[in-house]
Amino acid sequence: MSRYDEIDLSRVQTVSIHERDSKVSVEQFGRPGPLPGAAAWLARLPGLLAAEHLQTLVERLRAARAAGKTRLFMLGGHVMKTGVSPYLVDLMRRGFITHFASNGSCTIHDVEASLFGRTSEDVADTLERGIFGMVRETPAFMFQAFRQGRERKEGMGECLGRALQEAQAPHAEASLLAQAYRAAVPFTVHVSIGGDILHQHPEACGASMGELSLRDFRILAAALGGLNQGGVVVNLGSAVVMPEVFLKALTVARNVLGPVRDFTTANLDMLQHYRPAENVLRRPTQTSGRGLPIVGHHEILIPLLHALLTDGDPDSAAATR
Repeated sequence: MSRYDEIDLSRVQTVSIHERDSKVSVEQFGRPGPLPGAAAWLARLPGLLAAEHLQTLVERLRAARAAGKTRLFMLGGHVMKTGVSPYLVDLMRRGFITHFASNGSCTIHDVEASLFGRTSEDVADTLERGIFGMVRETPAFMFQAFRQGRERKEGMGECLGRALQEAQAPHAEASLLAQAYRAAVPFTVHVSIGGDILHQHPEACGASMGELSLRDFRILAAALGGLNQGGVVVNLGSAVVMPEVFLKALTVARNVLGPVRDFTTANLDMLQHYRPAENVLRRPTQTSGRGLPIVGHHEILIPLLHALLTDGDPDSAAATR
């Protein structure tokens, strides 16, 4: 028994998500479609600096798909709030993504968008009133999925994707979790206890969350073996959690599976933060491979990347490999 006081989470008062204002709705999400001439436009850009980085990323993703190498996309929570999940779903279906990995907040926004068609609250307002993250429906759904996932020996992303499919979530077409599960593409979730709104609720179970997320860590480490000699890692908007998780999972992969070298990493974000610059771009590729920093807003960069990859692609209708 700890000698320190603990707060009693059973006293937490929740509100319905239908009473909470949300800043993002699925009606605002992007709509993938062909953009004729995108590939020719890319070829006309200067072969210098950020333009050359973008050209290289497109080239390496296409080459990795052709060679059957791992194509890992790591996500921060902000990505789901910028309405770009339909583009990522389409890239997954076309075989450009073989693995999603995210922090916990990304899954919360995915679940809310899938089930309720909206997500993202006004933190300044709800924090002041003591109800930030206190909606009851989101944790109720997710903790039920975790309980079932623990019984089934699933990972956290897998059990959430399955639960959304089984619930016939009305907006599942925009859900990375649901569509990855449907396509049998791994979606691993790497939580930071205390960092997500789920951990504020009475139902929070550290044993379940820890077991599921640790299993996802092992799934991620196994997938990183497929980066060797031509794989690609793209970090989208995770400034801390995923760069740290990636570095440890890569260490495990190299320790257990052997050499994991000569792959490409890219960091697409509004700012090039310290950890992505070090743990995604520099350290993993310091003796082989290449890191590509690309600066911009996700709601522009991800649709642009989608257009560049799919225009003129001979395998544009290919199933996920």
